[in-house]
Amino acid sequence: MPPADTLPFDLRALEIFLAVCDAGTMAQAARRLGLTQPAISQAVADLERRIGIALFDRSARPLGLTAAGGALRQRASALLSEARQIAPLLREAEHARLPLLRAGLVDSLSRVLMAPLARALGEKAEQVSLLSGLTASHAGALLTRQLDLLVGADDLDEIEGLERWPLLTEPYVLLLPAALPAPHSAAELEALARLAPLVRFSARSKTGMEVERHLRRLRLDLPRPLEFDTPHGVTAAVLEGAGFAVTTPLCLLEAGLPLDGLACHALPGPGLTRHLTLIARRQELGRLPREIAAFCRARLAAQQPSLATLVGEALAGEFTVEG
Repeated sequence: MPPADTLPFDLRALEIFLAVCDAGTMAQAARRLGLTQPAISQAVADLERRIGIALFDRSARPLGLTAAGGALRQRASALLSEARQIAPLLREAEHARLPLLRAGLVDSLSRVLMAPLARALGEKAEQVSLLSGLTASHAGALLTRQLDLLVGADDLDEIEGLERWPLLTEPYVLLLPAALPAPHSAAELEALARLAPLVRFSARSKTGMEVERHLRRLRLDLPRPLEFDTPHGVTAAVLEGAGFAVTTPLCLLEAGLPLDGLACHALPGPGLTRHLTLIARRQELGRLPREIAAFCRARLAAQQPSLATLVGEALAGEFTVEG
């Protein structure tokens, strides 16, 4: 006899059992199911062996059910009826909308993705909540199940149980007054900082942390007179003459400000890029994360002409949509 927590039958065995019950003989059940009589006999014998009790009274003709067989017949009919409804239910669920879908969007993509992403998610769910903010805040909300999706600047590769869909890679660039010389080395960047201070992204943001890491790589310790959480704040400060910034093409697009009197240049030192990724908890939303990632890539790819206008063809050419 199998352990108590092991199922003593499968659905096919129950189907054969019920066919014998209805037909009255194993030969007739075999004809109905398109099987051989030995196959039917073997299936019934295996079922009885696994359950550990006789289901048919073989001394009767046609076959009679034992008390256990009668009890199983009642329950087997209900089980098979439920099982036959599963496939139609799954096909219906495949096209059904979720009751609620909650997503977090890094703030530097608000202008480009917020409205179109809301429409795309609205086709997948009855109710949509789409929040803009720092990647770190959204990451915490995703891990505590307050969000279902995250589009951010950190792939959270140290955390297990997540699926990740790369969206794009973009370069970090220098934004400075056009009258200032473009630095081509760490020393020239340090000299630039003496003419105009570096306007920073807050260290709470992934962008701010990446910029600080790059400066340490160049062995630069620049003053910290001014920092902001948002691309608009950084860009507006440079536009007002507060200094220069290390930013990205999409951050400039997000700021939505005219860059009259400013210029974009390549950042000195090793190449520094920002990676944007769509993240979801693994295998919870089926194909939806992949479909939304493809939608985001298409929208971001369409921004190439706008980025070229802002930062120039050469820098915009380093903007790469994944996939």
